[in-house]
Amino acid sequence: MGEIVLAAKMTHVPTMLMSEQEGSIHGKRQPAIEGHYEIARRAKALGADTVVICDTHWVINAGFHINANKRFEGLFTSNEFPQFIQDLPYAYDGNPELGDAIAAEASDMGTYTLAHHLDSLELEYGTLVPMRFMAHMKVVSVAAWATVHNHDESRIVGEAIRKAIEASDNKVLLVASGSLSHKIWANKDYAPNNGTFTISSEFNRQMDLHVLEMWKNGDHATFLKMLGEYAQFYCGEGSMHDTAMLYGALGWDQDDAKFKVVSPYFPSSGTGQVNVVFPIQ
Repeated sequence: MGEIVLAAKMTHVPTMLMSEQEGSIHGKRQPAIEGHYEIARRAKALGADTVVICDTHWVINAGFHINANKRFEGLFTSNEFPQFIQDLPYAYDGNPELGDAIAAEASDMGTYTLAHHLDSLELEYGTLVPMRFMAHMKVVSVAAWATVHNHDESRIVGEAIRKAIEASDNKVLLVASGSLSHKIWANKDYAPNNGTFTISSEFNRQMDLHVLEMWKNGDHATFLKMLGEYAQFYCGEGSMHDTAMLYGALGWDQDDAKFKVVSPYFPSSGTGQVNVVFPIQ
């Protein structure tokens, strides 16, 4: 019987990759990088062989979609930030059986979901950035920038993820890949406000910090009551569908487990970022 051995909400900011290179950002994202390595270390110690990543950089407009290819290999340049991520080499094994099973479970539960085995369907950087620091595991990427979907549907996808994992032989790290608030600086304001290292809204920052306190205190029931408004009014990345999937897989509001912040909260290009481990009950 398979199981989710660890779950996390993780940042995927491109500057983590730039932090590893020579230049003005060298070393500036080391705490976030160390957080990724720590989550990967914990997952490996728990026997994880696969990471399922709910990716808020994979935009979808109809149905839910899963990249369940057997192998991912190539060079990636970001359409959004080609000056930040260009010609990034990647090579990872997939877990097509698990990806197919998640899609089948979700569809059986009433949420139309398709798994794809296409060499031309690239991974997005919401998957590629975390995978750079946990390359020893297989990967299944679940689209989580859901534009015409609601959180109840994403909750079902999360429940399907758990059911499929438990019916498998896999030990899985489940990742919600996305920021908290995600209001990127307006173009004219980016440079004057040192946009790479600042947040665009103090109001959003305060709400992000409040959410982190709720998570650390185990007040998930209250957070889930405000999830829709938080996603809308505080610009949660991908409308926070990655987070809805994560909570769905973990039982929604069934417990009061206290989450652990692995990397300190930090701003990036106007957004609020963090690495948080969600304990498994």
